[in-house]
Amino acid sequence: MNEFEILDVINNRLSSSEFLGDDCAFLEDWNIFVTHDTLVEDVHFTMHTTSPYLLGRKSVAVNLSDLAAALCEAKYITVSLSMPSDIKKSFVEEFYEGINDICNEYGVKVAGGDLTSSEKIVVSICAVGKKISLYRTSRKFAKNGDCIVITGMHGSSSAGLYALSEFLYAGESLINSHLNPVPALKESRILSSVIDSNIAAMDTSDGLIDALYKISSASNHSMEIDINKVPFHPELSLFCSYNKLDAKQFIKWGGEDYQLIACVPKNIYEKLDKELFTCIGKVLNKSTNPCVFVKDGENTEKITKDIVCRKTFSHFNN
Repeated sequence: MNEFEILDVINNRLSSSEFLGDDCAFLEDWNIFVTHDTLVEDVHFTMHTTSPYLLGRKSVAVNLSDLAAALCEAKYITVSLSMPSDIKKSFVEEFYEGINDICNEYGVKVAGGDLTSSEKIVVSICAVGKKISLYRTSRKFAKNGDCIVITGMHGSSSAGLYALSEFLYAGESLINSHLNPVPALKESRILSSVIDSNIAAMDTSDGLIDALYKISSASNHSMEIDINKVPFHPELSLFCSYNKLDAKQFIKWGGEDYQLIACVPKNIYEKLDKELFTCIGKVLNKSTNPCVFVKDGENTEKITKDIVCRKTFSHFNN
């Protein structure tokens, strides 16, 4: 089974699935958002390529990125840490130092958690955010004619991971993008201050095209982007040129950039700082079979569900 099939089973078996579908659930009676992410050793990270300190930071950052996409104020986290019984005290000290530093940077407090033993290191974090905007985000809110807007640069993290995995030299920016991502909370606050209606938004943790397809599928609207408008770091070009790799593959399909993607009316995009936000395309008409069209010069690639399942990272490969 792939992830899409497993999610279908979950939705069909639960008596209530009203809070499912987005990376953050909004609990209206408490006015809070809740999200949860898990990082597993040798699946999401390896201790050969990261440090306990950076693992602690990244474990929090990936959750704060989901809160950023919900346009809320990050407030609390709980931390569940599973690890081998022979783990060194220094690992625990450095891991929680990383958690403490990133929490202090963003005004977030640790409100509890759990400790268990396991064969490998597993970090599972729940994050809670407070609703601060009159309006909400959801993948289903994309509308015909919306500008597709992204923050930051794409492709850096996956290129950094590739370099670490293949023992290749890469610039510091690529490596840091993978090991120490920065959640787009600043951009989230800016976006929440200018919108005047609900908008479609999420982060690009599983890749740019993956995010576009998920919004397209949830909203039943096709989308069109120009891949040449997506910002990327100069170090990505140098890395790919030297190693005879295709930078656009990292930009399109590489995950863990933790940038925001939003679909907003044109008048809202015009209010945004173009140094922070880039329009890469538009939302098309409503469709019973929504897809994503990726323009590259004179060529256009049609992205369907089958292609997304084949090209993106999956925990459940057959």
